[in-house]
Amino acid sequence: MKNIRNTIFSTSGNWPAAISRLTLGFILLPHGAQKLLGLFGGMGFANTMQYFTGVVHLPWLIGFIVIVIEFAGSILLIMGWATRIIAALIIPLFIGIIITHHWQAGFFMDWFGTNPKGFEGFEFDLLMIGLAISLVISGGGRFSVDHRYLNTPEK
Repeated sequence: MKNIRNTIFSTSGNWPAAISRLTLGFILLPHGAQKLLGLFGGMGFANTMQYFTGVVHLPWLIGFIVIVIEFAGSILLIMGWATRIIAALIIPLFIGIIITHHWQAGFFMDWFGTNPKGFEGFEFDLLMIGLAISLVISGGGRFSVDHRYLNTPEK
């Protein structure tokens, strides 16, 4: 059990991991707040769930998990708690976003609103996946809960 704990929560406390963790967390948080709370021009929980189940045709549980990962997961990432687990959940989340929405729009983001399909490309999603993969490998880094409280030597 200690080996699993050490594998999941260990981190060297380095700066690059902290920068990746905070970047991923702070970019993902507004997206989660749009879906859960309706902030930043978002639809809020009920309308987002209706969109996920009615338009995208996701099972309600998957829609709920998406909202929880984006909102609560981003907060946990910013804190640096269970960084590897949260980052590992973000990878399939963004793969799913690519498959259900962004693949059909092509690679590039639609900066000027010219995509006739109305979707963004998947370049942003690949960046998020890349940051998440780096955190699965490195852990939370400096100033993370994982490093501060869970990376203590065994006595």
